[in-house]
Amino acid sequence: MMTITASAITARTVALCLNPDGKARFFLPQKSHWTLYKTGEIVRSGETDRVITFIDCLDPATQYVFEVDTGESFTFTTAECAGRVDIRDFGARTEAANNGAAIAAALASVPVGGALAIPEGRWQTGPLFLKSDMTLHLEPGATLVFITDRDQIPILPAHTAQGDMLGSWEGLPDACYASIVTAIGCTNLEITGSGTLDGAGAEGDWWSWPKERRNGARRARTLFLNNCEAVTVSGITVQNSPSWTVHPLYCHDIEFVALAIKNPADSPNTDGLDPECCSDVLLEGIHFTVGDDCIAIKACKRGDDGSDDHIRPCEHITVRHCYMERGHGAVVIGSEMSGSVRHVTVEHCEFLGTDRGLRLKTRRGRGGEIAHVRCRNIIMQEVHSAIVANCFYFCDHDGRSEWVQSRAPYPVDASTPSIHDIEISDLVIRDVRVVIGAFYGLPEMPIRSVSINNIHASFDNSTEGDVPVMALQVPTCHHVGFSTEFAELNFQNEHEYFPLSIEKE
Repeated sequence: MMTITASAITARTVALCLNPDGKARFFLPQKSHWTLYKTGEIVRSGETDRVITFIDCLDPATQYVFEVDTGESFTFTTAECAGRVDIRDFGARTEAANNGAAIAAALASVPVGGALAIPEGRWQTGPLFLKSDMTLHLEPGATLVFITDRDQIPILPAHTAQGDMLGSWEGLPDACYASIVTAIGCTNLEITGSGTLDGAGAEGDWWSWPKERRNGARRARTLFLNNCEAVTVSGITVQNSPSWTVHPLYCHDIEFVALAIKNPADSPNTDGLDPECCSDVLLEGIHFTVGDDCIAIKACKRGDDGSDDHIRPCEHITVRHCYMERGHGAVVIGSEMSGSVRHVTVEHCEFLGTDRGLRLKTRRGRGGEIAHVRCRNIIMQEVHSAIVANCFYFCDHDGRSEWVQSRAPYPVDASTPSIHDIEISDLVIRDVRVVIGAFYGLPEMPIRSVSINNIHASFDNSTEGDVPVMALQVPTCHHVGFSTEFAELNFQNEHEYFPLSIEKE
């Protein structure tokens, strides 16, 4: 029996969750034909192979009935809209080199509860600064493309006038270029539609200075949300990012549903979606194929001088029904986690060709904790190492120092990180090259309370191994089950792995 629920509803779009058995991941076991009714009449029909199905171009404040070919139906009503503002009415033109002024004028005229419409076409623009109580609707065939002239892109300072962190880089306050879509302090905001946000990473020179500054600023993101609440982002494609693709910072009650996030494999630091110091976050039905981590959950990091007034927890994060097709890590926590990352659930997902599957990383000096992480009902295919937890991550300028890498115990203080209460269950892992699991804790703070239940894994037919984590003093592994150091693992019920993969489903 198909269970149908609503994941996200706006005035003109809906994302529905179709789950035939409660265990479906990103793809449905078989395609489903659907029909959409309004006042008893068929208004749309289609076919989907995905658990999260997105529909655009609906009428506001209208009741619809969505029905699948197996007979189940779901009734929903779209939200009201106070008015649609078309950017063309304010002078936006597809041939313009920068539509920023025209789109800003259109945005300013959007009434409370209204929508800014980006119609079909390719629209170049500088950063757009959204406001509360509005919808940005990228209609079918619409593409917003970032300009490449940095002299026309404003720089966000490291701090607001009130002293809060605004711009950032790798967990510390830092000036950065504004994003093509930027929202600061917004509430009740929707970004939706079938269109595309294009960060023009390949067209500019962003990727040629990945760890540097230009004009005193770090690279732009493509979608940046700072200190926002009650935000829905649904349906859109976000691609070709200058650096991190989607970056919510200090946000609460936000959801990202039915997105496609795409960057070239060789584009540096183009993480897919990085919630940082956020709470109550849903990531559902997202297809990732990126140049770095697909999802990286972060909580800032302490400065070299010990400064920590910018760090906050990142907690109550749910990732489900997602497809990580390529990336350095499918779901990563850290290494910037000084504010602590807690209560993370990753479930009903598919990982294909990511270097690591679930990856927890930290180091001495971070402080904070990674705790209460649950990972269940995941399929991983052709991953380097499936599950890794590393407390010796050699990031930052001192990452290879004796203090960070030593296996001798150091005194426990506020800068000592911890990893504990991790639950991993019901995983199918195929064609692993290095290890099923690698857990390396600190001698003074071992990884503890890791529960592993019902793991079925097979290895690939490679002939050479590798180190499973980015740390010194780690042995090379090849077709290893579990490699541990200063870690407490509790195996429950069955777990099994085989020396070589002999078949693929």
